[in-house]
Amino acid sequence: MMIKESRIKNTLTRQLNQKSLQRIRAAVQSLKIDIGQPANDARAVKANSAAKKSNRVNAGYLLPEFDQILAAQTLPRAKYYIRRLIRSLSEKKTGAANDLNLHRWKEYEDILTDSLWIVEKRDTSGAHQGGYWGNFIPQIPNQFLRRYTKKGEWVLDAFLGSGTTLIECKRLGRNGVGVELQGRVARTASKTIGREDNPSSSRTEIIVGDSTRLDFQSELSKRKIKSVQFLMMHPPYWDIVKFSSKKRDLSNAKTMDEFLQLLGDIVDATYPVLDQNRYFALVIGDKYSGGNWIPLGFFAMQEVLKRGYILKSIIIKNFDETKGKRNQKELWRYRALAGGFYIFKHEYIFLFKKR
Repeated sequence: MMIKESRIKNTLTRQLNQKSLQRIRAAVQSLKIDIGQPANDARAVKANSAAKKSNRVNAGYLLPEFDQILAAQTLPRAKYYIRRLIRSLSEKKTGAANDLNLHRWKEYEDILTDSLWIVEKRDTSGAHQGGYWGNFIPQIPNQFLRRYTKKGEWVLDAFLGSGTTLIECKRLGRNGVGVELQGRVARTASKTIGREDNPSSSRTEIIVGDSTRLDFQSELSKRKIKSVQFLMMHPPYWDIVKFSSKKRDLSNAKTMDEFLQLLGDIVDATYPVLDQNRYFALVIGDKYSGGNWIPLGFFAMQEVLKRGYILKSIIIKNFDETKGKRNQKELWRYRALAGGFYIFKHEYIFLFKKR
């Protein structure tokens, strides 16, 4: 059953003048019954707003708040919880870099705040596809765009690939620009991105070019983009997968120092177009070479830190199935036992902030 937000607020407001704790409990219990489902129900309560489209309040947020009021042992404490709930329904408190309503922070249960991300399955809904060698799971840009951007802001992905970031931009009402070295890959990405719904009329721009040499300021200016508010990079993990035959492709770097220099060139080139105090996420993993574990991720992190960013978080994300190891788990387990090494099951997401 759906009940109007206005009724919730009106009922709660009347309780502030109530002198009986039992009557407050009865009124709140009535609201809870009207919603008619347990607290883990994800259905929403429709808002009543003539000034804008219907807002939605998750029932999973409201019901625990009702329970807290019902559990209050004193009248002042019950009214304190009521005032807090009314404020959360009436006011919006957002952060400097996102649209999240911090008065209703409990509502965002699916937004990750821990540094260990266990993602069981890749999101393959809508236009998302899993066939491209270098694409990353859509949940990564989804999490970051919701926490570190607002609707209508610009996101830059310096390694467009299959277009995962720009698909999430369209879903979340952000504008996205992506750079891709290979024209063929860019054309395929453009078709894929075009299949995604665009409810907020977001702009998506694709630039075919070499991110290590691109004049980002000039390219953005041509598209009437002054700056970007979030930067995403998911580069090759050096030479683990060869993405092209182009010399400036990071996957063709002959040495790790060359790879890091090319990555640093991209960080330098994109730095001026990212607004101050905004965020940059780098997704990268390690590799083996000559029987040695090469901590490529941390070397890449250091390259970024040399260039005017501060480190905000190091996130460890699991991955169970890569295209190269799919259906070969037993073989890789045998190789690990025989060779005395451990199988890669994680990659890093380094979150930086521009000073």
